[in-house]
Amino acid sequence: MTMTPDEISCQHTGAGEAEIVLHLPATLFWFQGHFAVQPLLPGVAQLDWVMHYASRLLTPGYRFHSIQNVKFQAPLLPENRITLTLTWQASRQILAFCYQRHDGDARHTTSSGKIRLCR
Repeated sequence: MTMTPDEISCQHTGAGEAEIVLHLPATLFWFQGHFAVQPLLPGVAQLDWVMHYASRLLTPGYRFHSIQNVKFQAPLLPENRITLTLTWQASRQILAFCYQRHDGDARHTTSSGKIRLCR
């Protein structure tokens, strides 16, 4: 069992922006016991991955301060392929994120929000 998804690709798409494509294997730790009938990725795991990738790619030296807003719109399920988009607004110390589930060539937003960071 692993704690993190399979990283397919990771790229900077512009100043203060990154896009990470991930695969969610059914063996992912977060799916175990959450829930028996239909496993889904908990929001806490999504937020953890936002902070993990942001600190690695965009915001080294910053840490979590508070959640400005978060919206969970659709579940992330085992074997989904997803894109995590991060946007760092350094002047405001705000990290915006958006998870999108791939459905063929289309993408559907599953969650998004803004997190305030501090040094």
